[in-house]
Amino acid sequence: MDRRTFLQASAVGSATAASQTSSVSAEGNADEALTARLNPKIQHAREVALGILKPSKRELEHGLRLHAESLVFDAYGFSPRAAVDGNALTAAVEAGASAAELKDMREDMTMTRCVSSAQEQSEYLDAWRASGVTCIFQNAGEEGQDPQRLIKRLSHFTYATDMLKQFVVKAAVPDDVSDAKLLGKHCLYMTGNGVPLTQQWVSQEDELRYISVFFHLGIRMMHLTYQRRNMIGDGCGEESNAGLSDFGRSAIAEMNRIGVIPDCAHSGWQTSLEAAKVSSKPVVASHSVCGGIYPHIRSKPDAVIRAIVDSGGYIGICCIPRYLRGSGDISALLDHIDYVVRKFGIDRVAIGTDVAYTSQNYAAESRKVPRRPKARAEFRSLWPKDDFETTATMTDSISWTNWPLFTVGMVQRGYSDDDIRKILGGNVMRVAQDSLTAG
Repeated sequence: MDRRTFLQASAVGSATAASQTSSVSAEGNADEALTARLNPKIQHAREVALGILKPSKRELEHGLRLHAESLVFDAYGFSPRAAVDGNALTAAVEAGASAAELKDMREDMTMTRCVSSAQEQSEYLDAWRASGVTCIFQNAGEEGQDPQRLIKRLSHFTYATDMLKQFVVKAAVPDDVSDAKLLGKHCLYMTGNGVPLTQQWVSQEDELRYISVFFHLGIRMMHLTYQRRNMIGDGCGEESNAGLSDFGRSAIAEMNRIGVIPDCAHSGWQTSLEAAKVSSKPVVASHSVCGGIYPHIRSKPDAVIRAIVDSGGYIGICCIPRYLRGSGDISALLDHIDYVVRKFGIDRVAIGTDVAYTSQNYAAESRKVPRRPKARAEFRSLWPKDDFETTATMTDSISWTNWPLFTVGMVQRGYSDDDIRKILGGNVMRVAQDSLTAG
């Protein structure tokens, strides 16, 4: 669907379809890429969100144009995911591959088949184009502390950016993100899902030495904890809420020294509060929600957000209906943005989606693979019982490729262009720069 057709079909409140199309040129518009040739999956998600927002023609056009012209930085997310190779996975199962081997194969395929498969590369490029996202703070680690575990995903995304550098590059500093925008490219700014620890405990210095190693490999942000308690502090899934450990304070000091952003998105409330207070550089909750709207364990209450704000950081609002609550859809996402702006200021909020576009081919390829026996719940994912029911409408409305409509929604709510640019990427860029500044 091209831009002209998209606007004709989607804009709400215009007198007639003819008047919509007569005033819109389909050529030479900055927002053309956001609306042209949308595949059925992306188009369906757009229609769901537009049905909720119901923007006027003016709001839609203005929002799309602003989004296309802005530097857009996902504060925490995932680049588009490829479908697995069902035949290759089936062959591995039949050869007796272990569960660990199959898991590694799946991850490798979803993260790198955009390089080797022409069909998956097309899906990958189309999703980037439709999103209008300049840069993703890319989840490039696996939840935990083991350096060998953390390095696997980083290798996949390093490979992808090496092989597709005509389109998507690895950013090492904020200027690389700005350059990518100017050149019409996209980029990944890497975050690891844990502080790398060898668990040898010879000395603090020895235990923390891999922070600089991973920084040199391109990691610019690290989770302090992930759900569970570790040697740094309590995760958000712990009932004790004990806070930051003495070692955790040393870890944050080392991250500050090197230039790695401490991320407390999955940390307990007390751990998050204390981390923000002891850090000499900005701390963020890269993909979270406001506890003042709904106090889920993955939310941050006002006192914690205040501490993060006072550290110079921000809270990134995620696209997970279960955490957003309320309507659980694009309107709820905008409600959380409004809440932070109203209570803490326009400079203290971003959008960290925590979701990815997945190839249209994924389901068909996965059905080729023999079913495996039921596995135990992973320790990292032991969540409290929750009766919230997520609907397809909720998830479709806040699909990753609907980023342009997040901007349209902010236009509807009366934000100025300059303020929207801060939420879209300016606030993340500021913190990324501040974290690398000596002092």
